[in-house]
Amino acid sequence: MPLTDRAYIKGGPARATSTMNMTRNLKSVALAIAGVIPFASCAASGNATTKATSKFPDCRPVQSVQNGKASWYSIRTNAGKQTASGRFLSNTAATAAHKTLPLGSTVRVTNMSNGKAEVVTITDRGPYMTGRIIDVSIGVAERLGFAARGVVPVKLEVLASPAL
Repeated sequence: MPLTDRAYIKGGPARATSTMNMTRNLKSVALAIAGVIPFASCAASGNATTKATSKFPDCRPVQSVQNGKASWYSIRTNAGKQTASGRFLSNTAATAAHKTLPLGSTVRVTNMSNGKAEVVTITDRGPYMTGRIIDVSIGVAERLGFAARGVVPVKLEVLASPAL
């Protein structure tokens, strides 16, 4: 009897199945490790947040940090007018208003009450209430967990422009 026939009689198909399952498991582990590598690079730079709301945290260097209070605004509260950048406000977009940062700046807003963070783009001017440093769209406020409260303490991290 050839060697292959003996292997088949002594449980060869079961052994082949277990080898196939082991190969699948190794591929799964390799894919899982490959998915963690981008996050490790963020952690090494010191710019990773522990509770980021986006699927992939923004790893750009932080240029400056501001602390203060944030509030939210919506299409209803801005009467549907264009923002200072010329775009119309979207309730779900990751946009915000700031008094002095250049339009188009990218900022990571962290809710200090719960640690949730989101990266937003400055598209408008404001807020005009004393003590507030940023107005975010209502969608951002919901994702950061403060839409019901209205105003929360936040940390703003102005992110460097991406290298082109």
